[in-house]
Amino acid sequence: MAQTEEFGEELADFVRRVAELKAARSVPHDDLPTVLDTAIFELDHVVGQLWPWYERLTATGAANTSSADRQEQQLLKGIFQRLPLPVALIDRETVVRRLNFAGTNFTGVRAGYATGRPLSGFLAHPDRAAFRSQTAAVARGDGDRSLTVHLQQRPTVPVRATLTALRPSGEPRTAVLVVLQSAGARAPSAKGGPGPVPDLGETTRHAALMDLLDMMTTALLSEPAGTRAAVLERAARVLHGRFADWVVADEGAARLCRTTVLGPADQRDVRAEDLEAQDPAACPLVVEAARGGSTALQVRPEDPDAFGRDASDAPVLVRANVTSLLCVPLTLDGAVQGVLTLFRTGPRLAFSMAEAQTMDMMSRHIALAMANLDRR
Repeated sequence: MAQTEEFGEELADFVRRVAELKAARSVPHDDLPTVLDTAIFELDHVVGQLWPWYERLTATGAANTSSADRQEQQLLKGIFQRLPLPVALIDRETVVRRLNFAGTNFTGVRAGYATGRPLSGFLAHPDRAAFRSQTAAVARGDGDRSLTVHLQQRPTVPVRATLTALRPSGEPRTAVLVVLQSAGARAPSAKGGPGPVPDLGETTRHAALMDLLDMMTTALLSEPAGTRAAVLERAARVLHGRFADWVVADEGAARLCRTTVLGPADQRDVRAEDLEAQDPAACPLVVEAARGGSTALQVRPEDPDAFGRDASDAPVLVRANVTSLLCVPLTLDGAVQGVLTLFRTGPRLAFSMAEAQTMDMMSRHIALAMANLDRR
C-alpha cells in the first residue's frame, strides 16, 4: 500500500511538471532548446523509472488477486459439489459444464459422462424443445424460469427445473444454473433417490457377452437352415429380452424388407404391428446402415425421427421411449445382407461399446448363415 501511495505522489509531480512544460511553449525562440531538453529528460524519467515501477506494482497486485481468486474458486466449487440439491451449471445451448454429487444421484448420470453433453438430452423427448427455449431465454437476460420436465430414465416422475442466470467471473457469456427437484415432493438428498448407474466388473460383463455369443452361435447351427427370413428371426429371438427390449430385422440392402419385429409384451404406446407396417426405407438409421455398412450406437438419440414414424405420424423413438439403440448391418465380404436394429427403453442401462463390438461379431455370423443359403 505504501509503495502505491509513493508511486501516486511521484506520478502527480510528473503531471505538474508536464503542465509547466506546456506553459513554457511561449518562451522566446532562443530559450526553446532548454525547454526541449527538459521535456526529453521527463520522458526518459517516465520510461526509465515510472513505467517499470508501475509494472512491478501491477504484477504484485495481479499475483495477490490471482491467489485470492483461486482460493475463492476452490471454495465455491466445494460448496457447489456438496449442495444437498441436485444442481447443474449449463450454457445457453444446455451443454453441461458442471453437475454436483446430488445431481448425479438424482439423474443417474455420472458427472464425467454428463459434462460436455446437453442436459436436454437426458430429458424425455417432448420436454427437450421447451427446456432449450427456456434456457436460451434465461441466458439472454429475460429473467428466471421454472418448468416441469421428465427424465428419460424415469419418464413417469415429474421433475421441477428452476433456471437462473449466472455470470462466472472472468467469462464473457452468461451461464445458467439449474436446480432439479421432484415435483410436489421434497427434493432428494445426495444419499436418497436412485443411485448412479452401476459399474459392473469387467469379468461379469465379459462372461455375459460370451454367453450371448454362445447362444447365438448355437441357434444358428442347431436349427434347420430354412430361409433367410428364418435365420433373421432366430437371431432376433436370441437377442430379444436378454439383450434388447426391441429387435427389428430387415432383409436386403438396396431393397429392404422387414421380416421380424419383437418388442416388450407390456408395451402400450407402440405395438409390434406398428413397426411391422413401417417401410424400412422411411427409417434413416436403417437406410444409412444398409448403404454405409457401419454400426450405429446412440445413447439418448437426439433425432426423434431417426427410426421414422408410426401410423399415427409420431416418432417411433419417442413413442417407445428409446434410451439407447444399436443399428447393425449384416455384412459379409463388404456386401450387406440385412440390418438388425436393437432398442433399449426406460431405465435399462444403455448399450456399451463392448456390447456393440460383440453385436458386430454376431452380425458377421448371421450374415454368413444367410449367405450359406444362397450357395446351396
